[in-house]
Amino acid sequence: MKYIFVTGGVVSSLGKGITASSLGRLLKARGFNVNMVKIDPYLQIDAGTMSPYEHGEVFVTDDGGETDLDLGNYERFIDISLKAKNNITTGKIYWNVLSKERKGDYLGKTVQVIPHITNEIKEWIKELGSESDITIVEIGGTVGDIESLPFLEAIRQFKKDVGKENVLYIHVSLLPYIRSAGELKTKPTQHSVKELKGIGIQPDILVCRTEIPINEKLREKLALFCDVEKEAVIEGKDAKTIYEVPLNLEKEGLGALVIKKLNLRDSAPNLSEWRANVDRIINPLNSVSIGVVGKYVELKDAYASILEALGHAGAKNDTKVNVTWINAEELENKNYREILDKMREDEKIDGILVPGGFGDRGIDGKINAVCYARENNIPFLGICLGMQCAVIEFSRNVCGLNGADSTEFNEKTEHPVIDYIPEQRDVTEKGGTMRLGAYTAFLENGSLVNTLYNSIEVSERHRHRYEVNPEYHEILRKNGLKISGISPDGKLAEFVELESHKYFIATQGHPEFKSRPNNPHPLFNGLIKASLKK
Repeated sequence: MKYIFVTGGVVSSLGKGITASSLGRLLKARGFNVNMVKIDPYLQIDAGTMSPYEHGEVFVTDDGGETDLDLGNYERFIDISLKAKNNITTGKIYWNVLSKERKGDYLGKTVQVIPHITNEIKEWIKELGSESDITIVEIGGTVGDIESLPFLEAIRQFKKDVGKENVLYIHVSLLPYIRSAGELKTKPTQHSVKELKGIGIQPDILVCRTEIPINEKLREKLALFCDVEKEAVIEGKDAKTIYEVPLNLEKEGLGALVIKKLNLRDSAPNLSEWRANVDRIINPLNSVSIGVVGKYVELKDAYASILEALGHAGAKNDTKVNVTWINAEELENKNYREILDKMREDEKIDGILVPGGFGDRGIDGKINAVCYARENNIPFLGICLGMQCAVIEFSRNVCGLNGADSTEFNEKTEHPVIDYIPEQRDVTEKGGTMRLGAYTAFLENGSLVNTLYNSIEVSERHRHRYEVNPEYHEILRKNGLKISGISPDGKLAEFVELESHKYFIATQGHPEFKSRPNNPHPLFNGLIKASLKK
């Protein structure tokens, strides 16, 4: 078993996750079984209770883990399904150690960061490593962060534990470009590597993030001052799409270099399908505009998987997807139709998507967007809260249920068409207590979702506490809203659609989490196809 540890230096948001994911793709393309791990140094058990402003999107795994958004990139690049345990946090590690201490596992000993915390980290990584040929571990944050020190110490010890021939350290660092001088500067990277070496870790490979190409003189300088071979200085230049990064890193020789340093068998990577997909992304034949109506529109990371899923479907249809961000609060006024009419005239919305979320801010704007899509026969996809908004809108404006609402927003509503799932009523703790993970739904034969999925039984990942109230299923059906997907017990509405509409589908699940570059999700593919048929 081989282990690759990816660290970052100088600044955050350098693309460690994309680098790690890209390397995983290159190794998988060579026939290796690859596993991925993200270490987040925060004290929370998971990302579930954090605001999108703090942490971006919460990515959900099949087994119900609420994880860092980097796991989404891992899954998309390597086409695997990860688990909650693939995201390690400081909170999880300390929780495990303190639980063992309370049970008496350390009886008589003083429990300390070294060796007890570091041992727990190593044991967790080794357990995950037993499931693959190569395990890639990304350390969150940057070198020098106090909260990362126990993890860096653990991976330092790792080389001694499993043998230096089985461990590789890759350091992703920034080469800032000073425009006035016309130069890339190596000093920040030198200091970053010095900090890492001070901890006891000598990087084997440098991946240097840069705006412009790195010349040979600069490679030699970095190799000399950072104590790596010149061939181990890898250029990580900005790409047109994140899916181009594996191809760029392969050109730079990263895949072959990792194989050489870990003494693995090498073979020509099979990247033909990946290359063809990238070509469709970069050179589309058509274009389409999708209006995404949300309340975090200034924060694109909050909708990371939504954006990727739209892009996957676009590539499948040789189409560039232009996303028009629509602040839900701006549609809460009576003139929302005029606003959306103008967007249609300007060709900014060929389709509308209402994503998930929590809380009542912007809800009336989302409901108005659904109403506009329904009345104007505009292709529509509602996800999680987006489905709940679609049901509220239909109940009010078609079923005549005045004041219909969700008890999340109005506990005293006369018509609680959206209400707590029964098992959620008595839940008081917030962390990890929602309906989480993959759940099965049965689709109505002949429905649009049945046609799109080409299956009667499907599974989607969920993250919610509220559902369509079963007491209102019948009145919704009578008025034309088809409940086209239902839970196995027949109680929970998982999919709804309108037969008389060009494309009107909503789901309580999160289909965006299962979309892949080589296998776009059917609901997103359907949205793009319908939006292209103007």
